[in-house]
Amino acid sequence: MTPPRRLHAASVVAAALVVLTAAAPQQAQAARPLPSVTPRSETATLYDDEAGGNANADDPAIWRNTADPDRSLVIATAKEGGLRVYDLDARQVQAVAAPSTGAPDDAPGRFNNVDLVHGLRLSGGRADVAVTTDRGNDRLRVYRVQAGRPGGPLVDVTDPSAPPVFSTDQAEINEQRTAYGLATWTDARTGRSYALVSRRNQTRLALLELTPTASGTVTYRTVRTLDLPSSFRLPNGKAWSPCAEPGELPQVEGMVVDPANGVLYAGQEDVGIWRLPADLTGTPKLVDKVREYGVPGVYDEKTEECVAGADPGFGGRRLAADVEGLTLITGRGGDGHLLASSQGDDTFAVYDREVDEHNAYEGGFRVSAANATLDGSEQCDGAAVLNAPLGRRFPRGLLVVQDGRDTPADTEREATGFKFVDLGKVLDRL
Repeated sequence: MTPPRRLHAASVVAAALVVLTAAAPQQAQAARPLPSVTPRSETATLYDDEAGGNANADDPAIWRNTADPDRSLVIATAKEGGLRVYDLDARQVQAVAAPSTGAPDDAPGRFNNVDLVHGLRLSGGRADVAVTTDRGNDRLRVYRVQAGRPGGPLVDVTDPSAPPVFSTDQAEINEQRTAYGLATWTDARTGRSYALVSRRNQTRLALLELTPTASGTVTYRTVRTLDLPSSFRLPNGKAWSPCAEPGELPQVEGMVVDPANGVLYAGQEDVGIWRLPADLTGTPKLVDKVREYGVPGVYDEKTEECVAGADPGFGGRRLAADVEGLTLITGRGGDGHLLASSQGDDTFAVYDREVDEHNAYEGGFRVSAANATLDGSEQCDGAAVLNAPLGRRFPRGLLVVQDGRDTPADTEREATGFKFVDLGKVLDRL
C-alpha cells in the first residue's frame, strides 16, 4: 500500500513512450452498482506495530498441492513480518522471518510481493519455489515448497551471494529505492524462469533470470531493464505527471505475466495498467487509466499531501488510484480474465484476457462483509487467483485478496489480513 500521492518535479521521457499514453477514449460504462461477493474465511489479523511484530499483510500467492488439493497453501508477504503460510482454512502453518544485515543503521528486511515458479530445476531435481522481493535488502529471496515438511513447507534456498537488484551498495539500499513489485515467468520456448521486478519510487522494471547453483541454491542475473514513462502528454497538449513527493516517480507494484503468450501486465499505481512483452522488449501500451489520470496537483510540504486541481476528464472509468494487485483468471486456450485491484474505491475491475486493442472491460465486483465478524476487503493491495479445483473447500478455485483495513476489536492499531473467496462466486457474476 502506498502513502497519499504527492507531487514530483516533472521528468521528460523518451518521446515514443510519452506519445503512447494518449490512449483511445474509454468505452462507455453504465452507472450501476457493482455486484458483491463475500469471503468464506479470513486469516488472523496482522498488526504493524511493535506488539504485533511489525507485520503488515501485502501480497498473496496460491500453491496447489497436486497430490492432495485439500492441502494446498497460500503463501503471503507480511513486510517486516516476513512470510506467512496458510492452509485453505486460512490458518497459519508457518511464519518465515525477513532476514536483516544485523547492522543497527541498515534497513530491516521487508518482504513486499511474492509469486511462484513451478518445476524450477535445482541440483536435486525440479521443485516449486516461492520468490519474494525483499524491499529492505534490495534482493530476491527464494523458498522451496516442501509439502508436509516438519516445521513448515518453506525452505530458504536463496544463494548467499545473490546481489542487490538495483542498488550498488548498502548506503543506496538504505535509501529504499529497492526491489518492490514482482511477477514470475517461465518462457515456454526456452524453459528458463524469470522474475520481473519493479523499483520503489521509480518507473524502472528489471527482468532477472533465476539461475540455480550446483549447491542447490538459487541466484539471479539481470537480463535487461525498461523505464516506463513518468510524464505524459495530455489531449489538451499539456504535460502531466502524477502527484508525488519531490524526487519520487510513479512506481509499479502489481504485476502478472500471462503464461499463454508471455505478456506482462504492470500496474503503475497512479497512472494505469500497461501491457508489454514479458522479456521487456517492444513498446508498452497503456490499456486502461486510473480516474485521476491528468488531474493536476500541488505538493504541500507542511501536510506532505497533494492538493488536487480541477479534473480535466482524461482519466479512465474503472480504476481509482492506486491500481494495485493484478492477477489472471486463466481458462482454456486464450479464455479468461485479468483482474485488477482498484484500491481507491475498494473494488476489483475485470478485463478480457484476450489481447486486443484495450483488453476489453468485462465488469467488476466488491468483496463485502459476510457477517458481523467476517468483514470484506478495503484498500486492497495484493490479490491472487487459482482457477483449479482445491478440494472440498474451494472446488471451483480460490481468490485471495489483501484487506488493508481489517476490523478487529482493537481499532487503535494498524490492522491488515487476507480474505479467502470462493472463485466460483466471482465467476458466476462475470
